[in-house]
Amino acid sequence: MKKTITLLLFIIPFIVLAQELRISKGVITDNIKVNDTLAETFSLYLPTDFTTSKPWPIIFVMDLEGKGKQALSMFKAAAEEEGFILASSNDVSDTLTLSKNVLIVSRMFNSVAKLLPIRKNMTYTGGFSDGARFASIVPTFISEIKGVVSCGAAVGNAEILSAKKPFHFIGIAGREDYNYRELLETRKILNEIKFPNNLHFSDVGHEWPKKEELANAMRQLKLAAMAKGHLEKDMDFIQKAYETDFTKANRMFTDEKPLLTDHILNEMMRSYRPFLSLDSLKSSRRQLRRSKSFKTKNRAQNNYFLKESFIKADYGYYLEEDVITYNYNNLGWWNYQMSELTKMEKSSIFFQNQMAKRLRGYVNALIDDNIDVVNSDKVVDVQALNFLYMLKTITQPDEYEGYLKVISNSSLIEDYGTALFYLEELLKAGYTDRAALYDLEHTALLRITPEFNKIVDKYLKNARYDIIED
Repeated sequence: MKKTITLLLFIIPFIVLAQELRISKGVITDNIKVNDTLAETFSLYLPTDFTTSKPWPIIFVMDLEGKGKQALSMFKAAAEEEGFILASSNDVSDTLTLSKNVLIVSRMFNSVAKLLPIRKNMTYTGGFSDGARFASIVPTFISEIKGVVSCGAAVGNAEILSAKKPFHFIGIAGREDYNYRELLETRKILNEIKFPNNLHFSDVGHEWPKKEELANAMRQLKLAAMAKGHLEKDMDFIQKAYETDFTKANRMFTDEKPLLTDHILNEMMRSYRPFLSLDSLKSSRRQLRRSKSFKTKNRAQNNYFLKESFIKADYGYYLEEDVITYNYNNLGWWNYQMSELTKMEKSSIFFQNQMAKRLRGYVNALIDDNIDVVNSDKVVDVQALNFLYMLKTITQPDEYEGYLKVISNSSLIEDYGTALFYLEELLKAGYTDRAALYDLEHTALLRITPEFNKIVDKYLKNARYDIIED
């Protein structure tokens, strides 16, 4: 039996579900069992005004590291504001097959549906980056999922989308995010197969959206549900949402960002067409697109899009060739490319600056993908892996993982000269964890050598082993 319990001051309200399960409202509850026969668990968030007397919309947030509580924390504030339940599995993983992950989500879905009053036709998935890509695949296999809030990622696999199983796709990304242009291409595919979709952009990189952007996505899901008759039409809500969006469009126009202004106006026409007369909105957009400012900036952005496409093609071609041939001699070319990106990132030319940031994100994602491919082979090609990690020290010089992996892998193949070189580069970059250095995999012989300890002593002092000079 379900009942609501109201507690006194300073005590978090909670509800009793099933028999002994207590769920606090307004906070994330972690490690809820899917059922008594499985070890699978999930995290759950209920808004503070949650009650079992009415059905609620829900977003199942995907995190491929199985960090359900952490994933929900990013959606929590927006869900509280817009009245959404959140749930996230602690067991989905990028090490599992797609089918296994889908089954895990399906079991979580069924468990939550038994516990809580979920509003039919308002069940969604969401996530960030790889989690978002997986979230966009789930509706193809679980028909009850009616929409996706995809942050920092396009559709995971456009080839499996079916016009017979449409869902509402909402993409959120920064214009400095390497996924930005892929999202623009995704829209063309979604429009062609008649999937409802909305895209939201801002001038940031590959990062979690702000609360306001997530809340806006949730409002659009509500608007779509009202348009389809799945949620009672609320004209006060619709008018308020319209005014919020129009205010944002005006702010972008004032900030001399005509392309973002045009994009927001276009999204508004998609969202509010079923409810309001849009003649004034159409007129405003028509006038904006005829302006000199819009035409100039649109032309400039398209020119940099074209340049970006050529550079990305070069990156893809040379990386594939270099990995296959262990082309260490080409590391200098890559270093030059990164220095050129650094110059462009400091450029006063707005679209050049954004292009450079997207390209840096793209090349790092490309390297990570290649590392995953090499590691997935039955017999790992250590030299190919070593090249990729060397490249990572060039594309991400402030990240220590690349240096550590090169030291470890070089020691494995007894290339101690390379290992010592990257040890010094690592310490020059500011690395200070002496204990981790002396515990690094495959370096048992290296770390007792005078050369290793001399370098450690030079930068960190107090090497573990004495340095004996001849």
